[in-house]
Amino acid sequence: MGLFDRKTEILGKNSFGKPKLPPGQTATDKFQVLTYGETPSIPRDKWRFDAVGLVEQELHWSWEEFMRLPQKKLRADFHCVTHWSRFDDEWEGVLFSDFVKQVRLKPEAKFVMQHAYGGYTTNLPLQWMIDEDVILAHTLNGKSLDVDHGGPMRVFTPRRYAWKGAKWINKVEFMAKDKPGFWEENGYSNSADPWKEERFW
Repeated sequence: MGLFDRKTEILGKNSFGKPKLPPGQTATDKFQVLTYGETPSIPRDKWRFDAVGLVEQELHWSWEEFMRLPQKKLRADFHCVTHWSRFDDEWEGVLFSDFVKQVRLKPEAKFVMQHAYGGYTTNLPLQWMIDEDVILAHTLNGKSLDVDHGGPMRVFTPRRYAWKGAKWINKVEFMAKDKPGFWEENGYSNSADPWKEERFW
């Protein structure tokens, strides 16, 4: 089924009751590659993932260890701040709501900074990451996530513009107070709600 054959479906509601196509967005079947800086290449046998900051004990996973965490599939839409959206991809990985159960957080932990190979960072409130179907994704539509789109693993935030999910994720830092990540420091919205067109400060 092509994009224009799905026009009625796209004009409907998504799984959490918002219009599937947010204001100011254009529907596309393409998955464009937008990256600031170089694209890192991380072999799975070298990949590591850490939970640090306001935790009772820092935790570290290899690829094999992370794959033993509960794996889920999520069908959701992808909204880029550069005005395009694509629909109904199937993402597979570890939901952040399941991941955080592996971590003993200190009570004052309220925010999360995502850190990526290559130095990229982005921030979100902890509760949003738990409540909003955020997923640590390694598979897209049945295939391993390719490196241009953040493989071997990226964060996907279906209820926020896509820059709020770091490609090439390798660490989450739990914090008491919010602080801006890379694009937030450079004028992008801190909350990034596509249905409010929160693109910039």
